[in-house]
Amino acid sequence: MQVLKDRILKDGKNLGGGILKVDGFINHQVDPVLMDVCGKELARRFAGMGATRVLTAEISGIAPALMTARYLGLPVVYARKSKPVTMPDTVYLTVAPSHTRGHSVELIVSPEYLGDGEKILIIDDFLATGATILGLARLAQAAGATLVGIGALVEKTFEGGREVLNSLGIPIESLVCLVSMDNGQLLFRE
Repeated sequence: MQVLKDRILKDGKNLGGGILKVDGFINHQVDPVLMDVCGKELARRFAGMGATRVLTAEISGIAPALMTARYLGLPVVYARKSKPVTMPDTVYLTVAPSHTRGHSVELIVSPEYLGDGEKILIIDDFLATGATILGLARLAQAAGATLVGIGALVEKTFEGGREVLNSLGIPIESLVCLVSMDNGQLLFRE
């Protein structure tokens, strides 16, 4: 998706170590016009999958998930990283390593919003190692839900996440694919 690729090249920062800083338009300050375009495209790609909910992780997955869900006419459920007092005592919980935080984080969903028989589309900002998305998949499976697809704004192909997630046997779509971040350069798959 050229508009996203152009924005990454213009405003993204390669911090080294596989970290792409997109804080100015995706996950700290959000460009709603860009997220709307991205969400519309992800919704187009998953339109025939029969999803009943979109699932993502707090916080940076919320914007693309929300825009995708808007075009699919679905609610968004996001996995929290800490349990609020308003959440029931019994929850779905898993742990996943966080590349940007440098340690593992909890992913928690209330059974009120993720249940048996749901068809889940996972949407996130990045597909890198696949660890966070695999954690979301575990939450959906624990709830008795069926996974129907995985979508990401940016895939870092060199981190192997797609290969990890292929075992789930569902469609995986990324709007842009980074094939290298070596030597301060961002190289995309055409």
